[in-house]
Amino acid sequence: MMGGASEIRLRSALYSLLDSLRKPLTHRQSVLLVFCCTLIGAAAQIIMKIGANRLPHVSVGALMTNPQLILLNYHLMAGISLYGLFTVMLVLALRDGELSILYPVIALNYVWVTLLSLALFHETMNPFKAVGISVIVMGVVVLGRGGGAR
Repeated sequence: MMGGASEIRLRSALYSLLDSLRKPLTHRQSVLLVFCCTLIGAAAQIIMKIGANRLPHVSVGALMTNPQLILLNYHLMAGISLYGLFTVMLVLALRDGELSILYPVIALNYVWVTLLSLALFHETMNPFKAVGISVIVMGVVVLGRGGGAR
């Protein structure tokens, strides 16, 4: 059980954190938050892929009638939890940011997932993937540079 002074400090820190979330984000903070979301979203997808690889090869019906196969799969649950965090952070960023600037940044998920898939799952890169990734990155950069112009 916590003592009085440490409990007060914990509450104070928690209220301070929650109060900072109530303040409007700047344009830059919104973009940075969405950028962090892309990293979390990519991690969620990679972790869910690891969990999916560990599922037994059974029908969807078998998974539905035996939900503990999914619920006890720690990688799937961790990936889903990260997606929940991704969603909360994205909502906070979208609250104060420009959707037309922030939403394309989310496309960086494709970049991170592709790069992580190459490294972790030994997937292959072909010229089409390379061009697609390049187009995504260039699009995010162009939109980011033009975001302040009105």
